[in-house]
Amino acid sequence: MTTTVLAVIPARGGSKGVPAKNLAPVAGLPLVSRAVRACLGARLVTDVLVSTDDAAIAAAARATGAEAVHRPAALAGDTATSESAVLHAMDAFEATHGRRVDVVLLVQCTSPFLTSEEVNGTAEKITAGGADTAFTAAPTHGFLWREGTDGGHGVNHDKAHRPRRQDREAEYLETGAVYAMDAEGFRTHGHRFFGHTALVVTDPARVLEIDDPHDLARARALAPLLDTPVAPRFDEVDAVVLDFDGTQTDDRVHLDSEGHEFVSAHRGDGLGIAALRRAGMPVLILSTEQNAVVAARARKLDVPVLHGIDRKDLALKQWCEEQGVDPQRVLYAGNDVNDLPCFHLVGWPVAVASAHDSVRAAARAVTLTPGGSGAVREIAAWLLGPELDTPNS
Repeated sequence: MTTTVLAVIPARGGSKGVPAKNLAPVAGLPLVSRAVRACLGARLVTDVLVSTDDAAIAAAARATGAEAVHRPAALAGDTATSESAVLHAMDAFEATHGRRVDVVLLVQCTSPFLTSEEVNGTAEKITAGGADTAFTAAPTHGFLWREGTDGGHGVNHDKAHRPRRQDREAEYLETGAVYAMDAEGFRTHGHRFFGHTALVVTDPARVLEIDDPHDLARARALAPLLDTPVAPRFDEVDAVVLDFDGTQTDDRVHLDSEGHEFVSAHRGDGLGIAALRRAGMPVLILSTEQNAVVAARARKLDVPVLHGIDRKDLALKQWCEEQGVDPQRVLYAGNDVNDLPCFHLVGWPVAVASAHDSVRAAARAVTLTPGGSGAVREIAAWLLGPELDTPNS
């Protein structure tokens, strides 16, 4: 009989430190979606359930592959405990699915660099029969102090004796990312630590809890370094939308003596766009510039263009509605800060290698190729393969 391992992700809509925190994107994905993906990738997890009072969070959870359960207001306030949300989610799951939960995980959205291996590791501590509860912890050799009226006092050390790091036994910091519990024991005790508790040791470099805007900014800056590079598949994308300047060009403008503008485009990009069109993928060029060069390039490529657009995100949203395309299944490629509103709208924000740092940080994927040097050809290769073959051909 299969062991039911339920991962519960509590995600309230309200947040005082960071407004709409659980929907805040890091590397192009909302925090709740990052948590869902980590759980879905864990081998032992059979079901993933997001507990929320917010319709937008529920929609994001479902779009990423999780189920969502509405959390009543009494369990969604500032004084409500995570344990109460998990118990409610367990009851809702068992009532809906007719299956008893054997192991329950409490997974926090606020740990953006949680891995599937860590989720699986905490579950395994329980399913293997060696522990009743488990949690992720990071080793630390830090000296802790407590301030008193008569000065500072060492908490985990004698301030008169300072042993070397290598001579000290490691201590462990609770990361707050994942907790696993035997479900029956959790119902009995009502809290996440009972019986034999096991530690799942994690990499301290990946430990970050998002509580305020500074934490969120750090997470976005670290994502390109800590995230495993990803690229979309053809079956994950329903349309490709491309910025022009800096994405299909190198962002330079050449002027003649009469003020006429010239830009350089890469033939490989044209090849990639043609292959996408043959594969039946809708392609749109979207640019803020009202420029004859943009229109001429679009005609050459035989793709529609919207240019001279002040609010690219509003234009993109309207285009998606007209085409019947879900923005979460749109790949948008850009390079500068005026592309960020579109990044926040689509499911696959992509930055070219030469993009502004803030754009690279907000992207879900980044090309190896700079804009104007074949970056669009590279994106086409992600979707169609390096030979740009039409799917199923």
